Amino acid sequence: MLGSTHGTLTTDFRARVVACGEEPHAIVRSMAAAATEGDLDVSGRPLHAPVPDLDRFFRPQSVAVIGASDSEGRPNTGITRQLIAWAERVGARLHPVHPTRKSVFGLPCAPSVADLPEQVDLAVLLVGDPLPVIEELAQAKVRFAVAFASGFAETGEEGAAAQARLAAAVERSGLRLLGPNTNLNAFEKFRDDLDGPAIALITQSGHQGRPVYTLQELGIRLSHWAPTGNEADLETADFISYFSQCPEVGAIACYVEGLKNGRSFLLAADRAARAGVPVVAVKVGRTETGARMAASHTGKLTGADQVVDAAMRQFGVIRVDGLDELQDTAALLARARKPQADGVVVYSISGGTGAHFSDLATGAGLTLPTLSEEKQRELHQWIPDYLNVANPVDNGGHPVGDWRGRKIIDAILADPEVGVLICPITGPFPPMSDRLAQDLVDAAETTDKLVCVVWGSPVGTEEAYRTTLLGSSRVATFRTFGNCITAVKAYLDHHRFAASYRSPFDEAPRTPSPSFRKAQALMRPGQQLSEHAAKQLLRAYGIRVPREQLVTSAAAAVRAAGLVGYPVVMKASGARLAHKTELGLVKVGLTSASQVRDAYRELTDIARYEGVELDGILVCQMVERGVEMMVGVTQDALFGPTVTVGLGGVLVEVLHDAAVRVPPFGEDQARSMLTELRGRALLEGVRGGSPVDVDALVEVVLRVQRMALELGDDLAELDINPLMVLGRGQGAVALDALAVCR
Repeated sequence: MLGSTHGTLTTDFRARVVACGEEPHAIVRSMAAAATEGDLDVSGRPLHAPVPDLDRFFRPQSVAVIGASDSEGRPNTGITRQLIAWAERVGARLHPVHPTRKSVFGLPCAPSVADLPEQVDLAVLLVGDPLPVIEELAQAKVRFAVAFASGFAETGEEGAAAQARLAAAVERSGLRLLGPNTNLNAFEKFRDDLDGPAIALITQSGHQGRPVYTLQELGIRLSHWAPTGNEADLETADFISYFSQCPEVGAIACYVEGLKNGRSFLLAADRAARAGVPVVAVKVGRTETGARMAASHTGKLTGADQVVDAAMRQFGVIRVDGLDELQDTAALLARARKPQADGVVVYSISGGTGAHFSDLATGAGLTLPTLSEEKQRELHQWIPDYLNVANPVDNGGHPVGDWRGRKIIDAILADPEVGVLICPITGPFPPMSDRLAQDLVDAAETTDKLVCVVWGSPVGTEEAYRTTLLGSSRVATFRTFGNCITAVKAYLDHHRFAASYRSPFDEAPRTPSPSFRKAQALMRPGQQLSEHAAKQLLRAYGIRVPREQLVTSAAAAVRAAGLVGYPVVMKASGARLAHKTELGLVKVGLTSASQVRDAYRELTDIARYEGVELDGILVCQMVERGVEMMVGVTQDALFGPTVTVGLGGVLVEVLHDAAVRVPPFGEDQARSMLTELRGRALLEGVRGGSPVDVDALVEVVLRVQRMALELGDDLAELDINPLMVLGRGQGAVALDALAVCR
């Protein structure tokens, strides 16, 4: 973890003069209300995230506590006492509200909201049922409210219905609500003696934010904590959008159990990416058990984890698995300077430690460049010749009695290929470990490059750790190899991502294409299209399909084969026919008229026996010598239409090798999907095979994305399988297709 309060690691941090909270944004009630002409995509969805005006939530001028109490032993009493202390810290006037009390803790108490002496910015509801109070707050023009009460969507169907009624009342009222089922985390005491960019924290479960909150004890600044609870109104996305505009926020740390709305989350992540503010998130629900527990706790839909994972990567959200990773990664990203280079050097006092760490780092995808011969000769001035200094650099024992140790560190940091120096200190070994820690801290003060230390002692009370390392604002100190590697990789990946980020929402289509009008005429609401009709849909969007004809007689099949050209493939075509091969309804490699006639009779006989209704038999051009891929569209409950690409044919069901993206996305993301496939080597040519037309495959993915965006919910499912990708420069052909209309 990065330590201390002295200075800041970020000299080029966003230069903003106005403190966060002093330049309010307009309150926006919903995504649709925020959209103006030109701000909607082709499917009518907003292209920009609204930024709710949360200034007066976090820094109100006046606060009302509904249900305030000073009777000892009552839960509301402790909460009231804490809110009074918080109001004093932020300079707010606090007004207790209770129907039977004249005063609370010596403060005059109003009997109702209507009797408040002034309009208040924030109302804290210490009542079992907040619903009846919402209308009173609206009439008093209260801007924000917090509902602690539980018993809503987290409890099941009845609670979900109660939460829906609460959300509807809040929508009508014009105020913004945090909760229900939230807590006091927003009103915690934050240290005001810490410098540097801060972490803003968002959690759906309050206790899961405690590890990040306690980073303050190690010198890491926190600025906000938003405990979103059940998100009947204000949600994680609202706070990401808001925090990304706050000048003191260097990183946003999130604990997410379920997303309220996938689209709003991506728009918020896009806003943070535009601002260059990293978002680090623990998102539970990777397993069936985790997803079930998340739903029972917050009443949110967890969503298909693969889609969530891909969507986060698209927009630069750094997903980590543990709370320890969350705190370490967020701390590093909040405070570290931009990298000068991607190269990582491991510097250790033990060859075994260096080799172990280097293996882990390389396996995680970090680049460990071999130092030049010239640099190695320089290092050998101070390190014995028999020790390896190529990277990792083994010093055999950091020099204690003279200046050589500092010379070694400075020489490594001076290498232009080196952006990060990591020194794993597996345990305290005074005086060597003490001198090593001090030399690292001193060197870090003179460089723009990142210096990391892994302090491996399980004790953590050593002076070198508690004072020297944590006392430095320029050294990132970790306790485990894994957390250091995770954080450093996230740091390098984030800055690489930020340097080239272009918002896909800026390039999303605003108006329908001519293809859309053609496709609309082919759609059949509530029906699955036949293969022939599905291919017509692909043609409408410029996706190549084989030469083919739909026939209804054996004689017509023979004529069609002559026009298409032998050899041909014959397939049954019907609106409710999905798995033709399993039923024997596909005949491949037919080379003569007699084979075509026999195949026609056999296919129609099988269909009649199986009770399958056909619209005809397809006589298709036979396409060979390519790589079979699959491209498809499915509807995700959180994010809407998603596009998938993977290995096709039978491999799609055997290997499950596929990558997914949420539209809109650009060509770079389409190509990135291919690099994620385990079988990507097939596209490059294996065992003497030639490379295939990757450009054509990418073009198909982008055209399918356009289809998904324009047809929206009307296209429940699309499956192009196989898409035969031919040799380089020869294109790609959709050999089969399935489309389901909603």
